[in-house]
Amino acid sequence: MKIKKAVIPAAGWGTRLLPATKAQPKEMLPIVDKPAIQYIVEEAVAAGIEDILIITSKDKQSIEDHFDISQALEDALEKQGKTELLEMVQDISEMITIHSVRQKEQKGLGHAIYCAKTFVGDDPFAVLLGDDIIHSEKPVIQQMIEIYEEKEAPILGCKTVPEKDVSKYGIVNYSRRDGDVYKVEDMVEKPSAAEAPSNLGILGRYIITPEIFDILENTPPGKGGEIQLTDALKTMLDQREVFGYDFEGKRYDVGNKMGFLKTTVELALAREDLGPEFKQYLKDLTEDF
Repeated sequence: MKIKKAVIPAAGWGTRLLPATKAQPKEMLPIVDKPAIQYIVEEAVAAGIEDILIITSKDKQSIEDHFDISQALEDALEKQGKTELLEMVQDISEMITIHSVRQKEQKGLGHAIYCAKTFVGDDPFAVLLGDDIIHSEKPVIQQMIEIYEEKEAPILGCKTVPEKDVSKYGIVNYSRRDGDVYKVEDMVEKPSAAEAPSNLGILGRYIITPEIFDILENTPPGKGGEIQLTDALKTMLDQREVFGYDFEGKRYDVGNKMGFLKTTVELALAREDLGPEFKQYLKDLTEDF
């Protein structure tokens, strides 16, 4: 079955980016000139996704507004003859059908995914976490959809992470490897370096089958007192095969201040319209420090 639906959890507090996120959703903070969540949506669209559900929370209306029509702005740009800007704004609202639902309580990623049950129905679906922007020639979700179509099983987007960072991620224990695809045997949520079964971390992209919802419904709170998606996926291992895929692409973590800065600088340098001038600016700036 083709993957045509995607879920983007965007209900978190964004505490690692305070005070900027006190009144502004972290997903709407700009990376150069686009809010972070637009990069995620664009990846899904480029991969052939047709419907997206964004899991939001109170005070995150601006996310929905960003992907909606802004008639007053469009009228103003048209009157001013700013055709290029008008087309840019219209492209955002015409990009894809966006749905939203609120996660009324902060109960963890597993609970956020459970909020998508009605939207997903009986279809396999993609999950893209909003903290992870991935720069790649082929969209990572498209890469994973291709693996799913071959394996007909849930796929976890993974990357090898430094030993010092394994405590930040769900870590995969695998029994065999075929190129960039791993047969998953177990998962550990944010283990210490000593407890980690490998250094293959789960990094923000999933293809999941709808059995996950019955599992999540019966998954008790785990680490941090939250319903962990990793715990539900571990239960799924008793029912069917699950694979990890070491995807092609560079992953940026925009959920913390240093990651946000690095992402902004590197994506600006990659722009044809900004990169050369910005690179010279940075060169001149660093010589003064």
